[in-house]
Amino acid sequence: MLFAHAAALAKRFGAHVKVVHCHPATEDLMPKGVVIPSFLRKQIEEASETSAHSEEDFLHGKFAADAVKHGISEQAPELGKATAKFYEYTGRQVEAVRHYGRLSDLICVAKPSPSENLGFNTLKEALFTSGRPVMICTASEDAGLEIGRNVAIGWNGSLEAARAAALAMPLIESADKVTILTGGRSNHSASPEEFRDYLAARGVTAEVAAFEVQGNAGRQLLEKSEAIGADLLVMGAYHESYERESLLGGNSAVVVEEAKIPVVMVH
Repeated sequence: MLFAHAAALAKRFGAHVKVVHCHPATEDLMPKGVVIPSFLRKQIEEASETSAHSEEDFLHGKFAADAVKHGISEQAPELGKATAKFYEYTGRQVEAVRHYGRLSDLICVAKPSPSENLGFNTLKEALFTSGRPVMICTASEDAGLEIGRNVAIGWNGSLEAARAAALAMPLIESADKVTILTGGRSNHSASPEEFRDYLAARGVTAEVAAFEVQGNAGRQLLEKSEAIGADLLVMGAYHESYERESLLGGNSAVVVEEAKIPVVMVH
């Protein structure tokens, strides 16, 4: 599902997709504080390398098939052409996110799974350490997937919302329809109407849709996005700490859990 989203944007913008697979370094597999005989250490290293190579071959083959399916050329980056390449990283996944994420225009991550407790660390690392926008991708393998034709922007004048709008501007400027969703704003911050005028100065025609905040604003953002037929939501994320919002069900945490369309988040 990740590749379907990345491929859709790559074909639209003539971009390069980095598909990164990481496996743990051998030393990370060794038990800490335990003396391991050299012969056993060697066996663990050999088994780890064999497993890593087998998994890499399998995933690379799946990637190659997906590239063909989605009409993406498997090659090095070429300006103006939709391309993709498989990258192997040895180390922890959060390190891979930092390594590749900071030199990417957009980081695509799978929607975290609460039932399996998977994906949350990757999302957190991407949001808080990359300095880049992060797109949470929903389940789709559609080769003709359209993203960003009808864009909703969550706006409350906050620092996070301003960053999200700035970093997602290529998506906003290329949309057929843009709607500013607002349920309140920070004190002394730019109003939704001022934000609309800012977009107009960039050649973007946007509508303002205000709503009364009742309950969780994040859930209402999703409901309003669905009501206007948006296929992408852009918003600032985790104004409070990640831990606090996740624990107490803050706006960002609810969006992450309940979103049915891709969401571009920026902290």
